[in-house]
Amino acid sequence: MRCPFCNFQDSRVLDSRPAEDGHSIRRRRECGKCGRRFTTYERVDELPLMVVKKDGRREVFERHKLLAGLAKACQKRPVPTARLESMVDEIEQELRNIADAEVSSRDIGEMVMERLRRLDEVAYVRFASVYREFRDVDGFLREIQRLSGLNGE
Repeated sequence: MRCPFCNFQDSRVLDSRPAEDGHSIRRRRECGKCGRRFTTYERVDELPLMVVKKDGRREVFERHKLLAGLAKACQKRPVPTARLESMVDEIEQELRNIADAEVSSRDIGEMVMERLRRLDEVAYVRFASVYREFRDVDGFLREIQRLSGLNGE
């Protein structure tokens, strides 16, 4: 492994341990030339997961986009960033377990909504307002009523 500080080609592994719930290996290394220490992660090279958008376009799944959407929905809410990262990990793992090489953006949205509903109702309504594309206040109110159980669902 090349040293990120001096570009020397050789380093030795000081410590290895599982990371990301066993989906990768964290290695602590030391450069054979400059002696500085750095960390590397080794993980399985997975096939790209493709997301089929509403208009039929296909894009590579990018977890940072999902995390950014969750962060926006949870803005100024008492939801730790670590919990959002964990949620993205869960969703990505579930997608990789059930999907072929493609998954619809609709399926991803439903997975997010299901988890947000349990995590934070305000964040859920925020996300739903964008995801379900409410056109007016009535749509928004129907979703709040559905969430509150006021309409018998």
